[in-house]
Amino acid sequence: MSGEHINPSDVAVALLYDGENAPRITAKGRGELAEQIIALAEKHGVPLHGDKDLAALLSQIPLGDEIPEQLYVAIAHVIAFAYLVSGKFPPGFPVGEPESD
Repeated sequence: MSGEHINPSDVAVALLYDGENAPRITAKGRGELAEQIIALAEKHGVPLHGDKDLAALLSQIPLGDEIPEQLYVAIAHVIAFAYLVSGKFPPGFPVGEPESD
């Protein structure tokens, strides 16, 4: 999460999600490289999610590969988080509409 202190020994993983295909690993690193990834994300307003266990799992996936199906639900939560903190909503999402019973 933006503004949270992240230990330099922690891992950072960047994902690309185009809305049609499974998210891909676009950057990953530890230590100083992780700090650079985080700084670049913050500079460009990319939402950060601080789940160290998920980042550790994602760091094992080769760069450029899609995430495996076993992580779809976890990554869906991260994508939903990113949408919400960015004030964006997926196409067809009922923004501001009252729920019907």
